Amino acid sequence: MKEIVVLSGKGGTGKTTFLGAMAFLATNKVLADCDVDAADLHLLLAPEPRQENEFRSGVKARVDSTLCSACGSCEELCQFDAIEMNGEAQINSLSCEGCGVCAHFCPENAIILDENHCGTWFVSDTDYGPLVHAQLFAGEENSGKLVAFVKRKARQLAEENGAELILVDGAPGIGCPVIASLSNTDAILAVTEPTQSGLHDLERVLDLAVHFKIQSFVSINKWDLNPPMADEIEACCRKRDVIVLGRVPFDPAVVSSQLNGVPLVKDNDGIAAMAIREIWAQLRDNVAGD
Repeated sequence: MKEIVVLSGKGGTGKTTFLGAMAFLATNKVLADCDVDAADLHLLLAPEPRQENEFRSGVKARVDSTLCSACGSCEELCQFDAIEMNGEAQINSLSCEGCGVCAHFCPENAIILDENHCGTWFVSDTDYGPLVHAQLFAGEENSGKLVAFVKRKARQLAEENGAELILVDGAPGIGCPVIASLSNTDAILAVTEPTQSGLHDLERVLDLAVHFKIQSFVSINKWDLNPPMADEIEACCRKRDVIVLGRVPFDPAVVSSQLNGVPLVKDNDGIAAMAIREIWAQLRDNVAGD
């Protein structure tokens, strides 16, 4: 079983467009959306959930008012100003970080630490294969833990289905969710754009790939908007011995496919769709072994 993660150093480079197209083109695969803070692969694949489950991680403190003596020790100890005294201790759940200091030192054992419901994860069916995806609630933490959970479920589903490939839509950037998405990965497809910031962020992704010893490939999206910059990106990749699989030109059909909620390459032989088809063929030959 092979696993390919599509990454970008920043948002908006076309990463999900590529993954949606690859979902249409690849065979015998399982899909995973590991951008749990702002998941959007479902907008292209129209999934029908067959499982919907709570994701719980960390704790939140609450007060048992029948035990609280309003001594105020918890308010003094809280480093996050999450506790106020109003006849009894009152905890602001939005400010509580779940550190547990208040519960540990409460003389009345009046503070309880409840497991935190911070998101939802799904196993869904799509026209292009099964999809494991999730949504972290606004302002919640532990996105890396949820990404790791989505990855485990995707691998379990792939093993159950006898799938030969897992395609993962990673989060933008190089932070904790991205690092979590790289476990057991065979290759990275880094999607970039021909701008100075695009090059800078691409280099950060490639540095991450080197650190974890993962083979990486690059695709330059909307290259014709700045050909000199696209040439500079290719030169940078040559110095790093990173293969540039291809360049995708700007094409208004990309926006149309997004508005229609379908993968770009479905019923589309435009210039961007054809370029992505060629990139997938090369990536498949290099990694997937179809």
